[in-house]
Amino acid sequence: MTTDTLTGLIAPHPGDAAAIGAPGRDWLSYAGLRDLTEDVRTALHRAGIGRGDRVAIVLANGPEMATAFVTVAQCATTAPLNPAYREDEFAFYLEDLKAKAIILADDYDGPALAAANRFGLTVLRLVSDATAPAGTLSLVVDAAADAPDTTAPGPDDIALILHTSGTTSRPKIVPLLQSNVAASALNIKASLDLSPSDRCLNVMPLFHIHGLVAAVSASLAAGGSIWCAPGFDALRFFGWLRDARPTWYTAVPTMHQAILSRAARNAEIIGEVPLRFLRSSSASLPAQVMVALADTFNAPVIEGYGMTEAAHQMASNPLPPRAQKPGSVGVPAGPAVRIGDEVEDRLRDGTGEVVISGPNVTPGYEGNPEANAKSFFMAEGQRWFRTGDQGAFDDEGYLHLTGRLKEIINRGGEKISPLEVDGVLLDHPDIAQVVTFALPHPKLGEEVAAAVVLTDGATATEREIRDFAAGRMADFKVPRRVILMDEIPKGATGKMQRIGMAEKLGLVTET
Repeated sequence: MTTDTLTGLIAPHPGDAAAIGAPGRDWLSYAGLRDLTEDVRTALHRAGIGRGDRVAIVLANGPEMATAFVTVAQCATTAPLNPAYREDEFAFYLEDLKAKAIILADDYDGPALAAANRFGLTVLRLVSDATAPAGTLSLVVDAAADAPDTTAPGPDDIALILHTSGTTSRPKIVPLLQSNVAASALNIKASLDLSPSDRCLNVMPLFHIHGLVAAVSASLAAGGSIWCAPGFDALRFFGWLRDARPTWYTAVPTMHQAILSRAARNAEIIGEVPLRFLRSSSASLPAQVMVALADTFNAPVIEGYGMTEAAHQMASNPLPPRAQKPGSVGVPAGPAVRIGDEVEDRLRDGTGEVVISGPNVTPGYEGNPEANAKSFFMAEGQRWFRTGDQGAFDDEGYLHLTGRLKEIINRGGEKISPLEVDGVLLDHPDIAQVVTFALPHPKLGEEVAAAVVLTDGATATEREIRDFAAGRMADFKVPRRVILMDEIPKGATGKMQRIGMAEKLGLVTET
């Protein structure tokens, strides 16, 4: 059987190696997962849902969400949505996705149901048994419907649909083919050398590409197992670590920083549960945090570079004996990764826009020819996707990002990388977290500002932080505003978002 669909990715594993697990319950075996897929397929077909039909999934994080994604994607098209949305948000996404059905928990009576009823969607209720193996579920539909296309999806069928974040404009629809998801899962499996003996502790939301592919799909591709937390909680993390006994976990930088803040008081658990490695992705990991994590857990920290349009992974720091470079997102890990000209449709050397090409890359945004024309181009016989990130390769082939092109601060013609400013400020012993962003300015266009969270008990002032920065970088890069905060606003996946930060903090009218 080929491995260019999710069915092919999972089916080749022999025996009853572990799959998805949760607190106090047995691991779900691969044989069980295949049986569960048949049950889900039968329920979907009875409800009139088949190949090519789009099924929204609105479930809390956990093993049932993971298995719902894996099983439904082998029969139809999945569209996981953030359970925290309001009714109008659900309505927008359901209509935009052209969803035919929605999967909700058996006892759910919230805004997603109200939105689904606006459009007459088929509602499938997910029923689970707390005494059954983790991830075991059944789908219940009220009435039978006309027979759908019951043939199995092929490599060119859409397995997963997600939206871009839509920070500055209407979110774009990203369709990911069966072959895209399978290729990315195999890329991650290879770069992390995953095997059946590996167990991932997943704290990432399962409506996001990071958790769906890096944690769940790559682990299944390797015959390994996943312990699905109900979401991220720094206060509960070390208890989960003790219970799950994983060989690795994957998270975004802000989660790693929260874990580090509680690591000293949980040193005994860290010693009892040695990790083979830690993984970070979905935002740039500050070099200081990478070093601290490696020292704290006595394990390599593998920073990966991914995005939705690539079905997640594009580059990754390698495992030992190769080096993990703080401040670098590693080497190409699956697709071809090159530097493109930021304006012209050509490849170039030096610093420029990171571009990718490979079987994990989406065929294009749905219903958006203008975005596709801007995002894809042909060069050297290949179709390249513009990531929107600026970066360059060093002499050893490691990729270093300087920031999102839209996030680069243009101060009177001087271009400033917010990542560079972040890195300098994080060297200050009183600073725990920082996000540098553009502040509108009437004469310069943009000015440099930084939101800062101090370490517990620290007393550094805005002036002290600015003076610290002034001694380490050119004057035009020094933040003119430093905003001291208890917590920096984050998006749904835990990432700090630079674009729109000035508006969030009420600074847009200041000069």
